[in-house]
Amino acid sequence: MARPDINRSGEIEVFVRVVEAGSFSAAARALRMTPSAVSKLIARLEARLGARLVSRSTRRLQLTPEGIAFHDSGVRILADMAAAEREAAAGAAPHGLLRVNSYVPFGQHRLIPLLPRFLERYPEISVDLVLTDHVIDLMEERADVAIRAGPLGESRLVARKLGQSRTAVVAAPSYLERHGTPRTSADLDRHNRMGFRFARHIDGWAFVDKAGRPTVVPTTGNALVSDGEAMRLMALSGAGIARLARWHIEPDIAAGRLVPLLEDFNPGDEELTHAVYVGQGKHLPARVRAFLDFLVETVRL
Repeated sequence: MARPDINRSGEIEVFVRVVEAGSFSAAARALRMTPSAVSKLIARLEARLGARLVSRSTRRLQLTPEGIAFHDSGVRILADMAAAEREAAAGAAPHGLLRVNSYVPFGQHRLIPLLPRFLERYPEISVDLVLTDHVIDLMEERADVAIRAGPLGESRLVARKLGQSRTAVVAAPSYLERHGTPRTSADLDRHNRMGFRFARHIDGWAFVDKAGRPTVVPTTGNALVSDGEAMRLMALSGAGIARLARWHIEPDIAAGRLVPLLEDFNPGDEELTHAVYVGQGKHLPARVRAFLDFLVETVRL
């Protein structure tokens, strides 16, 4: 635990100013301090960290590798502190940069169409959106909210449920014309069952047999994809059979572009969608709280 007499934010600010100014003397003038005071503060900071941040062997200010890393972290910390102060001073009015990570189908088919409404409602919020079906580390990626499909593992993240949807095994009419239509889950052994490149909660497709007993058919085909939207497009092209959330492919089914298969053996399992984030309740930034409330209000799966 840090001693209460250490002004960590002050040390970081002085160090960042030294780097930006290019010298101790220039930073001292900007901060209205003496060069010796700045030099002593940096030396004290290095002693506390146990690492040399600035090389003193040349006339020109030169950072060590540790100094470069500390400067980059310091800039982010000062930016976050400034954002927190602005938010508090504004009565926690929603504003600032909102970093969102979403699995691809949800991002393309649900989130992006809704974002214009959100940004119109909160004009002082800007959104940095990344779409990927891979599970990311929110802290490492510095994301405010991640939208994930499927069961959630144990973590310190807080989750808000956005909806759920049954899954369906589907194929394009063109594929079925070439390869025939499977009538039981055992028939799938003769078909191309497309899979994902990343690990799933259940490694295979769940069915029930004629007696109602559960069974799992592994996905062993000649195509692996990175995300659910790529899987949908592969299925539409006739490349093979896919298993996807019903909300994602309902328009394709209605239009006859995809055909549901083995519905009598569908166990009725559902895919859940959650928004996950760090922190909770009153500690949430207003921009994050506004976004979560908006999703709960508008998302329909």
